[in-house]
Amino acid sequence: MDWKGWRINPQVCYDLRFPVFCRNRFDVERPGAMDFDLQIFVANWPAPRAYAWKTLLRARAIENLCYVAAVNRVGVDGNELAYDGDSAVIDFLGSPQVEAHGREQVLTTTLSAAALATHRERFPAMLDADAFDLR
Repeated sequence: MDWKGWRINPQVCYDLRFPVFCRNRFDVERPGAMDFDLQIFVANWPAPRAYAWKTLLRARAIENLCYVAAVNRVGVDGNELAYDGDSAVIDFLGSPQVEAHGREQVLTTTLSAAALATHRERFPAMLDADAFDLR
């Protein structure tokens, strides 16, 4: 989807484990552009898998040359599973811009379209990706 000049790819928590479903591709209809600039993940990742959650978020940002915003629940569910949150916004280099741990909170950050474009221009890894089509 497009919103205020940003191309956004919404995902759910389990999609994070499957890079092919989260894959950003070079957009042939818009020279120099990619399918999306930002991936958003909404999730229920329990605390015992927090390391995987954090690691995969960074991997998706790096491999897709995009920002990743991820929102995860906190507290304990009806099955006594604990959730630490670990919501975050990750930049295209895999560095967290903001992170939330262990409690409900509202965080804000600013994404830079110019910084993203500069990174993609200086490191055009998307040009080396194989073309594929999921059917």
